[in-house]
Amino acid sequence: MYPDIVYQIALTRIPQIGPVQARLLLARLSLREIFTVSEHVLEKIEGVGRVRAASIRQFRQFAEVEAELRFMERHRIRPLFFTDQDYPQRLLHCYDAPLLLYYKGSADLNNNRSLSIVGSRRVTDYGQQVTKDLIRNLAGESTLIVSGLAYGIDALAHREALVHGLPTVAVLAHGLDRIYPGVHAGLARDMLTNGGGLLTEFPSNTLPDRYNFPQRNRVVAGLTDATVVIETALRGGSMITADLAWDYHREIFAVPGRITDKRSAGCNELIRSNKAHLYTNADTLCNVIGWHAGAGPAPATSCLFPDPGPDELAVINLLREKPLLQVDEISFMTGLDFSRVAGAILTLELQNRVLSLPGKRYRLS
Repeated sequence: MYPDIVYQIALTRIPQIGPVQARLLLARLSLREIFTVSEHVLEKIEGVGRVRAASIRQFRQFAEVEAELRFMERHRIRPLFFTDQDYPQRLLHCYDAPLLLYYKGSADLNNNRSLSIVGSRRVTDYGQQVTKDLIRNLAGESTLIVSGLAYGIDALAHREALVHGLPTVAVLAHGLDRIYPGVHAGLARDMLTNGGGLLTEFPSNTLPDRYNFPQRNRVVAGLTDATVVIETALRGGSMITADLAWDYHREIFAVPGRITDKRSAGCNELIRSNKAHLYTNADTLCNVIGWHAGAGPAPATSCLFPDPGPDELAVINLLREKPLLQVDEISFMTGLDFSRVAGAILTLELQNRVLSLPGKRYRLS
């Protein structure tokens, strides 16, 4: 029998088992049971089926998992499983959030204020000035600045955060055994030294392959209250990040540019399509998000509602234990019939206590 962390890492390494399937498994089985029950039991779980069940039963790479643990211990890397208290809570509202994150650093990933800043790798003087002005005007508010450590806007955002004493975290598209691009290794060290951090869902020995970057971008989009796109063409990583933020119902801000400037074409399109607010200054951004001087985001409205009834309480207690469930699963586990569960969920949604996710899944807000 292994400790939980071994099973947690192992679960992320099973072929064809992504975050969504892993959560479906954990809604029915414990971590250890996933690796010990019969293939027949596994394939009966919704979203798993015969092929994925066989993939789970054939998993034998526990030696590699233990090697990863030794690497983490040597380099003081913390594992953050999605049920851990320190796991970024904003990500839990994203249906495809990583099951496990690897984190090196001291920045609070659940900071009251967090902002992603992304943009072109070939930043103009205009983009540089907007980035510097934005971060300077957030100084003193302890806002967490998140970006991807790439050339251009990303690196500038991290550097300006350091200049103004703000914590800053880079989300990486590779393992923590390397820094990409290598020229930013010094910047990464400065971030760690000054209360920032490096975050990734990829284990060591993972190269910065092209297809890892869109996967990384969903963490950038989901980790924060809002995303600011400074400059971008119509296609590229920044537009992917903005689209993901839109899917996650996060606020998006785009810096307008000249209609003839290809490096502002993406920002202009985000504004034209009403996906993004037109960014003008930090004060307006803070007002839209609901940030106020000396406080975090506006308090949830659920406190204005009366205490939950017995059906609602049963649903809340279950979702605290099993964070992502469908209605039929809630009905089965609580013993309540379908109509009572549906009524309880509707009430909790209206009270902003439960969030509806794609696939008719529910979790606590």
